[in-house]
Amino acid sequence: MSVTVSEIGRLSSGEAVHRYTITNRHGASASLLNYGATWQTMFVPNRKGELVDVVLGYDTVEDYQKNTMYLGCTVGRVANRIRDARFTLGGVEYKLNANLGACCLHGGNIGFDKKIWQAQIDGDSVIFTLTSPDGDEGFPGTLSVAVIYALSEDNALSIRYMLNSDQDTIQNMTNHAYFNLAGQQATVLEQTLWINASRTTRIDKDVTPTGEIVPVSGTPLDFTQAKPIGRDIKAKGELVDVIGGYDHNFVIDRKGSDVEKIATAIDPAGGIAMDVYTDQPGVQLFTPPDFSYMTGKGGVKYGPYPAFCLETQHFADAMNHPHFPSIVLHAGEVFSSETVSLFRVEK
Repeated sequence: MSVTVSEIGRLSSGEAVHRYTITNRHGASASLLNYGATWQTMFVPNRKGELVDVVLGYDTVEDYQKNTMYLGCTVGRVANRIRDARFTLGGVEYKLNANLGACCLHGGNIGFDKKIWQAQIDGDSVIFTLTSPDGDEGFPGTLSVAVIYALSEDNALSIRYMLNSDQDTIQNMTNHAYFNLAGQQATVLEQTLWINASRTTRIDKDVTPTGEIVPVSGTPLDFTQAKPIGRDIKAKGELVDVIGGYDHNFVIDRKGSDVEKIATAIDPAGGIAMDVYTDQPGVQLFTPPDFSYMTGKGGVKYGPYPAFCLETQHFADAMNHPHFPSIVLHAGEVFSSETVSLFRVEK
């Protein structure tokens, strides 16, 4: 296992953006950036033994600064949407920065994805740390965050989160990687997906939860048996046709509180499979309808349905729905969570 470091550019402020590449003895590698604690590349072997980059992203600092779709970045303090960009905690109402209509999305105007993180190499891991001051984007409390990436010899990338605050606050962090198990130029419509979730949090036309938790059976959201991502992607029902694909939170059928397998995606053509493990209660499936306006790594032009996201997290807008799992982090508590993406070859 080795970790190499290189500078890929600088922000207008003069701050350097560094890439940290972890490579295992089989040649698989993951590249990570200190800008946004971003997952930039993931090279894993396909059925022919060819190394394929299965994560969408950019080559330049400038493109990441314009990254309105959060490619590969760490999002926080709170991933997903908060309706009306406000919440109440301890009898106090907090007004957040609204950056998607009336909602606060993925932490606000300048979330964790737009910050330079401190980085440290620790064996086969890269540790990114950040301090978010009290009042940052409207959130209370000084929040200390560590995101730890580690690559194993069996091609599993682990992402661990550790957080604490000096005041009661809220948090719901995730990684926003866009996966295409066939590489950068293909569509994901024929790639298959299984999600261990028999329920979903119903959304409205603004993709914000209504508060209802409903069965997926008989709807386009039923991935309890593996199926091609494209099979129902234009079906009517649960707003799939309205929003141009999937942008839905699935309620995991968990066995306990530990890390467990919650999803599997497979590219039948090349054979690359990805098993997702997490201790989180939900996973957001997002399939961008069209990235034709976007140029990715190596000058590749992305196209329609170029990727899928599996964002492990708590449910969106949790503070406005008390029956959802709590995202409150009390002063002095330490929150920790882990998500693992294991890449393998399906024979």
